[in-house]
Amino acid sequence: MKEYNKELANLDNVEILGFTGTIESIPKTLEQVDNIRNSCCDVGIIQLMNADAIAGKEHLQHGTIHAINAFKRGENLANDLGIEVLLRTSGQRQISKAFDILGLKERKMNIAIVLIDCPDYFVDELSCIFARNDAVLEADKSILINLYDIPEKELKTIHITDILINKTSKLIVNQ
Repeated sequence: MKEYNKELANLDNVEILGFTGTIESIPKTLEQVDNIRNSCCDVGIIQLMNADAIAGKEHLQHGTIHAINAFKRGENLANDLGIEVLLRTSGQRQISKAFDILGLKERKMNIAIVLIDCPDYFVDELSCIFARNDAVLEADKSILINLYDIPEKELKTIHITDILINKTSKLIVNQ
């Protein structure tokens, strides 16, 4: 797996995990997650996303690196690092569009979670809410093609993960 610009970003304090679970109520689920974070010391970022909209762990790492770098450079689009990860990973500038693509839905779903500056036991706490399954981070080409409106012509020459990583990178260029 390639490593991206670590000049500013530091992935040493980042963990990317896959889970499955049923979201019966988004506010209640987010409250449970906030309680995990707040039980420690109110630090760290726990960002939940629709894993079906992720083109593999590399895609999510790339979005996370760009989000961290954006904050360090003062070029962030959101006021919250978790939301910035969502924006960068989705390749969107508008928070509402990013949530349409990567946001949680009230149903059974695959969930990608990015932990930044979180203690190790958060993984155990999250495993009490959701079932751990890193396989959900694997790209499902058919879902991604429709979700991101990727033309077949482009897929013939570029891998889907690289296409979505390029969308993330274009946010920097277009700032």
